[in-house]
Amino acid sequence: MNLRSSFFTRSVLLGLLSLPFGLRTFAQVAVPTSVNAGLVIDAAGPEQRKSLNAIYLIACPNVGFGSGFLLDTGIVVTNVHVVATCTEQTLFGISTANKVVRFSRIIRDANRGLALLVPAEKLPNGLKLAAKDSPEPGTTVSTWGYPFGYNGISPLLSVGYVSGYREDTSSGKTVKHIVVNGAFNHGNSGGPLLVSHDNQVIGVVVLTFHFYPPEVKQIIDALSSQKLGVMLGTMAGPDGSRQEVSEAQVTGMVLNEFYEKTQVMIGEAIAGSEVASMIREHSAELVPATN
Repeated sequence: MNLRSSFFTRSVLLGLLSLPFGLRTFAQVAVPTSVNAGLVIDAAGPEQRKSLNAIYLIACPNVGFGSGFLLDTGIVVTNVHVVATCTEQTLFGISTANKVVRFSRIIRDANRGLALLVPAEKLPNGLKLAAKDSPEPGTTVSTWGYPFGYNGISPLLSVGYVSGYREDTSSGKTVKHIVVNGAFNHGNSGGPLLVSHDNQVIGVVVLTFHFYPPEVKQIIDALSSQKLGVMLGTMAGPDGSRQEVSEAQVTGMVLNEFYEKTQVMIGEAIAGSEVASMIREHSAELVPATN
C-alpha cells in the first residue's frame, strides 16, 4: 500500500470511528429488545397468523440474535449459534405479541447445529413437526424470521423452493440438510422451514452459502486478530469494557460485514427429523412448564 492510499484508508476508518453509532466488537451487534409485528399480523391470512404466533426473536445480549419457533410440545427450537455463549439467565425470546420469554434450560447439540430451549412458563400456539421432511425438489417452502432485525423489529416472510438434499458430515456426525433456493439472511437462522400454506415444520433454517473462496475468510480473520500497528481508538467489548483497536482490526471488521452479508440465493435447513431425534435423546430433560 502506498502512502496516499494508506492515508486515504486511515481517513475513512477514522471517519467510521467518529460516526454517532461508534464502533462495536466484531461479534457484538445491537440486540433488539422489542418486536413490532402489528402490521404483518394484520396483513397475514388465517394460516399465516398461526405460523406467526409460534415465531420468536431469540436474543443473546451483546452477542447477537436470530429466530426460533415453538413446537406443540412446548419446546422452543433454534440454532446453536443463535444461543451462542448465553446462559439461562441471559438468553431471552420475544413473541410477535411483544412478550418477553425466559428459559429454564438450554440444551445444545453442536453436531446437529440445534438448540432446544425450555420456556420458564407454558407457551401456547406451537407448530407440529412434519412426519416426513423430504418434499420433492421444486416444492415451495417458506420461513418466518428476523433477517438483520429489519423493519424495527418485524418478522418477515421468505419464500423459496426445495433444490435438493445433502448430508453434512463436517462435525463427524451425518446430519440431513435440506437445500433451498431462497433468500435466507442473517437473522433467519433458527426459523422454521415450512411447506408453503402449511404449518408443519420440515426443517430449521441454518445457513447461507458464501461464494468467496476460503482464503478470503482466512485473510479477514487474520486482519481481525492483528492487534499491532496504527491504533485508531477504542470500542466496547461484550462485557462493556473498552479496548484499543488497530487499523487492521477495523479493516477486518468492515470486510467481514461485506463477507457475511453477501449472499447467493441458496440456503440450507437442518431436516425436521434431526429435531425429532434430538428431542427423543433429551426427553428426560425437556419438561415444559405447566403454568
